[in-house]
Amino acid sequence: MNDRLLELYQGVAVHANADLEHTAALELLALVMAADRRLDQSEIDAIKDISDDWRDGDFTFDKYLGPAIVRAQDAITKQEVVDLIDDIDARISSRVLRRALFSAAREVAGIDDQVSPEEGSILAHIAVRFG
Repeated sequence: MNDRLLELYQGVAVHANADLEHTAALELLALVMAADRRLDQSEIDAIKDISDDWRDGDFTFDKYLGPAIVRAQDAITKQEVVDLIDDIDARISSRVLRRALFSAAREVAGIDDQVSPEEGSILAHIAVRFG
């Protein structure tokens, strides 16, 4: 019985950790999107498409996007972008997800065919941490 219970809880921990990491990744992409202080539908669609690759049906994109955008906008307004990136960095341990983040962030920044200086600055931070 204890072995079965342990097995069940290990699965819960894995899924809970994956949700935390996916939430952090979504916050990072929202930060890139919000950097130029415009929320483009094409950027939101790109983030949704990217996040589809990360989740296995348990992670509800629409539930997490709003809070991620609010957190990103708040960090930009308060000039705490590096602090948010620090926090995101600490929450993502998956090597696979970490390797995918710079490419995903670059895709979001370039979806409108131009990368603003603010987006470029955030991309530089992401490249150092996750690239």
